[in-house]
Amino acid sequence: MPERTNPTLATPLTLPSGQVLPNRLMKAALSEGLADDAGGPDDRLPRLYSRWADGGYGLIITGNVMVDGRHLGEPGNVVVEDERHLDGLSRWAKTTQDGGAKVWLQLNHPGRQANPILGSGATVAPSAIGVSIPGVPAPRELTGDEIGEIVQRFATAANVAETAGFDGVQIHGAHGYLVSQFLSPLSNQRTDEWGGGIENRARFLLEIIRAIRAAVRPGFGLGLKLNSADFQRGGFSEDDSRAVVAMVSAEEVDLVEISGGSYESPAMMGRPVVSSSTRAREAYFLAYAETVRAIAADIPLAVTGGFRTATAMADAVAEGHCDMVGLGRPAIVAPNAGRLLADDGATVLPSQSIGLPIPARVRASVPTIKTLEGALDLQWHTDQLHRMGAGLEPDESRPVWRTAVSATRRNGIDAFRSRRGATSGGEAGSGPDSKALRKFRMERAIGRHVANPTVAFASRMGLVSTLATQLETTGRKSGRTRTIPVAASFDDTGAWLISQHGARAGWTLNIEADPRIRIRHGDRWRTGVAEIMRDDDVEARTRTFAPHPALGGVTAVVFRTLQSDPVSVRITFDDA
Repeated sequence: MPERTNPTLATPLTLPSGQVLPNRLMKAALSEGLADDAGGPDDRLPRLYSRWADGGYGLIITGNVMVDGRHLGEPGNVVVEDERHLDGLSRWAKTTQDGGAKVWLQLNHPGRQANPILGSGATVAPSAIGVSIPGVPAPRELTGDEIGEIVQRFATAANVAETAGFDGVQIHGAHGYLVSQFLSPLSNQRTDEWGGGIENRARFLLEIIRAIRAAVRPGFGLGLKLNSADFQRGGFSEDDSRAVVAMVSAEEVDLVEISGGSYESPAMMGRPVVSSSTRAREAYFLAYAETVRAIAADIPLAVTGGFRTATAMADAVAEGHCDMVGLGRPAIVAPNAGRLLADDGATVLPSQSIGLPIPARVRASVPTIKTLEGALDLQWHTDQLHRMGAGLEPDESRPVWRTAVSATRRNGIDAFRSRRGATSGGEAGSGPDSKALRKFRMERAIGRHVANPTVAFASRMGLVSTLATQLETTGRKSGRTRTIPVAASFDDTGAWLISQHGARAGWTLNIEADPRIRIRHGDRWRTGVAEIMRDDDVEARTRTFAPHPALGGVTAVVFRTLQSDPVSVRITFDDA
């Protein structure tokens, strides 16, 4: 069993592999998005990690690194498939270790949560079941051979990490990514050896653990990030999670970090709802960690999420509820959080919570404001990582509107920048006809893979009646009903829509042929007649889509990023 004889935050922790962590504070994984165009770590990553290297942590976990360059989770992911980025990886590891901490590379495959505009080919998953977000394309089911190949990709990446000088790796088995997808009965409905009961659903994870151990030396660290649950009805439950911990306890694993949620039920992001007892103890998943303490046997447990005071952290470790305390957002605002606790005697770590200047009466009438604030809060903290990567200090006074602009640039315009420059030379890359073709393909890709999923994401976040909904038109060629996600601004007599790509969009061509439509308004479908309003001021119209006038500028920026030749569409209801 891990040392539990009155341990403190300063007590070293010896892992099952023999690796010794100098203290019980862990800088948890934070997705940086700071890779270069080739998927390697650029100069901003060592610059950022030099701040954490001197932060007083015992263990530093990197942001998730992809094992397959064809499937990326977000713009700026580092990819490790072979040794092509070895020099950059080595600089990253060495810079982080200079302060005495151990550094582990977090390895991940996004599966069906891959960003379709960044990857190559269809997304993949255990089963051909998409996330429950309208407009996001369903994945392709992996074959048995492909599953084995992905297992080896994890092992190869771990071997490269060891060669580069990292002290270990962490398998990302949480938050709805591929390992988590195999574990969940909602996303894994296979009937072969990779699906069914939890023993088969855990096979993918166990094979990855064994393949990594076979590819690295005995003293190399190996950790796992695991959901306590995915908080979805019929999904990966706490009982399933405890069963996985029991299976993992028989493997050569050094540390299990407890988390929870997925992008469909994001308990790990925003502002989770917690009980009063959890709030008093601060850590979101500490109660669950206590229930698996004995099951985990000799494997130490880390808990991340919610810790802010030195007392709560010290108590959690001293009482044996967890062996390490993970710090995420506090390590962004205060990269030296470990030293503040150990050397400066800090009792409370600084943290920032982003809010919008919205009157209480408006907030009460628009419940989605809190959700929007949670999303902006995440992006605000990402801004701070990018500032430190640029050699700047965190800016605690950074205004929200700047975050909205930078987030749009990161996840909108920048996602296409490398693809724009990728086509050159030959018949496919020159001449006015090819430029028009590239423009058309870009607009189509934006519509399918950015605009539609963006509206669908808004729908998932609870903005169905005020911003995101579904529109039914009649196919001009097929005569069949076509349903797409759209952004809509409703009023008493109808709704306004924005066609991001003008009259060339398929659904606008459909309504020109047959203007009769159906549109979902709250909990019911309304019928009406649609008309393209070419003389309408689209820029002004986009501002009316905001849930509150104070957010009009943010809404306009988002629309402007996604559109090419927009036009307003007016729907007039004709039902009672």
